[in-house]
Amino acid sequence: MKHLTPALLRAEPLPGHEGAGSKEARGTVLVVGGSVSVPGGALLAGVAALRAGAGRLQIATCRTVAPMLGLMVPECMAVGLEETAEGGIAPGAAEALLRLAERAEALVLGPGMMDRAATAALVEAVLDQLGDLPMVLDAGALDVLAERPELLRRHAGRVVLTPHTGEMARLLGVERGAVEADKLGHARRAAAALQAVVVMKGAETEIVSPQGEVWRFDGGTVGLATSGSGDTLAGLVGGLLARGAPPARAAMWAVYLHGAAGVRLVERDGGIGFLARELLDEVPRVMGELCRA
Repeated sequence: MKHLTPALLRAEPLPGHEGAGSKEARGTVLVVGGSVSVPGGALLAGVAALRAGAGRLQIATCRTVAPMLGLMVPECMAVGLEETAEGGIAPGAAEALLRLAERAEALVLGPGMMDRAATAALVEAVLDQLGDLPMVLDAGALDVLAERPELLRRHAGRVVLTPHTGEMARLLGVERGAVEADKLGHARRAAAALQAVVVMKGAETEIVSPQGEVWRFDGGTVGLATSGSGDTLAGLVGGLLARGAPPARAAMWAVYLHGAAGVRLVERDGGIGFLARELLDEVPRVMGELCRA
């Protein structure tokens, strides 16, 4: 096991973009998420992707809330999708999403998606037909893998999963208490079975590669356990994937940036009470300091 430190990250640098005058050189992220009741999940993930340095952002969400997200994130292209009566993205939107994915370098799928049945059907359809695109699966997008783990087989080596203990329990079909008692063991099992990088979120976050490599970040703060924090982490990973970072490296940097931003807010504002969206203003400064040193 390796501990995430500034020295380790500097030995695993992010792609450089010096001299690249075009935003296309830093990649386009497609964030698919949100719902009528929780539109902010897609917003947080999308802004996080831009804060991580991605050049362009597409947010695809329910038709009802897409115009609002477009106004709140003027830097993005907001795409309204067919929605269900329960306020989720309809499975029939898969074809439109696949067309959007052709113009992206990375996909973030799942933040804020609340209609579980519709989400499962949509994710299944997308993964079954998606091309060779690096991706992050978060929140509701993880549930379908419990029933159909083979969906990730042809995407091996391109996927990052970001579960908390409850999502990991559903993913592996075990009790949540079992995961909490052995987070690392269950993360290893999921990474090997699904051939994906697993970010096992918690007070200490472990990143596990399909080959069994482990990196741990234990410099976080209780303030990170707040609504929307996971959405920001998924977006950071997606932004780094779009820039060209390999999945394990994107996960390592995203976890560290997320945690270090939280530490800065603790120093400024106190231990708890800061908001997930406030993390994102700190990310470019933390990243810049690491990359300049």
